Amino acid sequence: MSGKSKKKAPEKKGAGISVESYRNKIVTFLRVNGKKTMPLAALETKCRTKKNRENFMTAFTELRDEGVITVRKGMKVALCSALGLRPGEITRLSRTFGFAKTDDGVEYFIPGKCMLGAMPGDRVLIADIASRTGEPEGEVEDILSFGSSVITGRITEADGGLYLVPDIAQRNHMIIVREGSVPFAEGDKVLAEIVFRGKRHAEHKVRITSVFGSSELAASCAQSILCMHGAPGEFPEEALREAKKISEGGVQEYSFNNREDLRGMPIFTIDSAESKDLDDAVSVSRTENGYLLGVHIADVSHYVKGNSELDKEAMRRGTSIYYADKVIPMLPEELSNGICSLNPGEDRLTMSAFTELSAEGEILGFRFCKSVIRSRVKGVYSEINAILAGTADSAVTGKYSCVADELPLMNELADVLIAKKQRRHAPELETTESRLIIDENGVCCDVQPRERGKSERIIEEFMLTANECAAKLAKEKNVPFVYRVHEAPPEEKTAALCEALRKAGIEYPNFQEFKPAHASEILKNARESGAFEAVNMMVLRSMAKAKYSEEPLGHFGLVLEDYAHFTSPIRRYPDLAIHRIITDILAGYNAEWLSKRYSGFAVKSAETSTAAELRAVAIERECEDCYKAEYMKQHIGESFTAKISGVSEFGFYAELPNTVEGLVHIRTLPEGEYDYSEPVALTEKFSGVSYRLGDTVQVLCAAVNVSDGTVDFVLDDEE
Repeated sequence: MSGKSKKKAPEKKGAGISVESYRNKIVTFLRVNGKKTMPLAALETKCRTKKNRENFMTAFTELRDEGVITVRKGMKVALCSALGLRPGEITRLSRTFGFAKTDDGVEYFIPGKCMLGAMPGDRVLIADIASRTGEPEGEVEDILSFGSSVITGRITEADGGLYLVPDIAQRNHMIIVREGSVPFAEGDKVLAEIVFRGKRHAEHKVRITSVFGSSELAASCAQSILCMHGAPGEFPEEALREAKKISEGGVQEYSFNNREDLRGMPIFTIDSAESKDLDDAVSVSRTENGYLLGVHIADVSHYVKGNSELDKEAMRRGTSIYYADKVIPMLPEELSNGICSLNPGEDRLTMSAFTELSAEGEILGFRFCKSVIRSRVKGVYSEINAILAGTADSAVTGKYSCVADELPLMNELADVLIAKKQRRHAPELETTESRLIIDENGVCCDVQPRERGKSERIIEEFMLTANECAAKLAKEKNVPFVYRVHEAPPEEKTAALCEALRKAGIEYPNFQEFKPAHASEILKNARESGAFEAVNMMVLRSMAKAKYSEEPLGHFGLVLEDYAHFTSPIRRYPDLAIHRIITDILAGYNAEWLSKRYSGFAVKSAETSTAAELRAVAIERECEDCYKAEYMKQHIGESFTAKISGVSEFGFYAELPNTVEGLVHIRTLPEGEYDYSEPVALTEKFSGVSYRLGDTVQVLCAAVNVSDGTVDFVLDDEE
């Protein structure tokens, strides 16, 4: 086993055989030897290392670290490919197993006993073993290089001593080296460093480097999650100084030069009540042919200049991260909640997208401009929903009196745009977000499904239209851009979806190539059969993940050829990036100049923004799980009605109406022999009792682990 992966060493100057030549010789001789191993001494003789043994050893070490060759017992060497060994990286660990991805993109399931103590980020050699599921299954033959040695976990007492139970390999109790460790106590959530590696996870030894607090508190666990994902902390001093200078300068009259003055228009924001970073405002008017939609976005690019310290930090962060009642902003508060936020009654610099729409919602034309606005009112989703439903009280209707004429027209246009989306057969997938209620002590005291009313749909449709026009502008001008893309599901996922639908008895269309219309038809059939929730989950899981790209690959889920993220530059870097490009388009720079200036920038922005988004999603999901578990602590022993949201060979997941999800483990089910029909059902072989995706079940909350963010349910037999 080697240590950290090494960079290629510089070749020794002077006479002799080069490192590259030795690499070729080693591979050639071992290839001829086939599956047989060759003693290292014999290999050295064949390669004539007397001429330059230093270069030979450099070549040998490089090939071993890269996973091209392997060294067996007795210093015998062979090609990894000849022995069926594949180099890859450990991607994640669970309690009893792990996963690795090979360099050619194949994901392997690794049973815990076959891990060889490997940790996430380790470079390993993988050998195939017999699979129980048909999916690739393997064992770790060797660890080529170590990934990060930093892990999080909780301190637990066992056999009269304190041990670390790591978050990523929880069946194991790792020995704590007291020397150099900070003070800690049982129940602490901690950060640790692996200081000794064994052949099994339980043989690793660690040093405690930081204590976050009690592992029974979600806030402490959230801090450990942020730490492990490398979430950004405080802003650098240079960036804060720039932000303070911008904020203190205020919005100056001279900044209105070469901008359209829209302060007389009935423009306003619509957002959640708690939002402070208001980066989009809207306006609508009726035209002879249909509608004129205005989407007015905070002109962050006016303040955050390319390659400034603020810009460098914004690109590094990529996106704001929202968890519980907290936010890790992409931009300092002076900008995000201050001079960039479209606060009511204040002059704000914006970039406006005006779209001419037909009576059927078709785009007739669009234009972008630099502008200045003054928002009439801070609209709140719940209040506008009440107005549209006719249930608002006089205080709420009075608040919106200055835009009273616009609200019905916005509602009308949203209906037109929704109907247009349905005509192009965009799949109407449903997702429910959670709303965590945090008390004054930072503890989660309630979990609710986030309501999504008509005003949310209005804003969604208006933003989609502006985003589409931004992408159309870039394609028309043939300039570098950062697109939001969503590719068609991979063939293996659509095949698995069809097989699952067949098992569930849901009709699905025949197709050679899966199209959005097919997804829409599947969902329609599911609604008619009463199995929508289960099928909705299946279709969601079959979809590819959306990402950012410098190539206009289109958006499968929205059924749009042109799409980008334009509307949130305060909290998303891709939006800020394309604002910068659009600014130069409006300034009159030609395509050749824009290509030279932004080609590399677009590629880098897309790559870093995609990675930042994945990190933010993981952080938000993991933190949310901890807070939900914290809430469920006060409900242990209580009975709930739930729906089966996922099925696996070891049990099924049940989701409560408030979005909390827990596992009903197979060992807690009535005694029997269960067959797993992936991913639809667990069925007891003799009684025929089946637990199917989407079924309603009565469960008891049996146990909670805040540190892991897990909830355990058991069936409530008394119901």
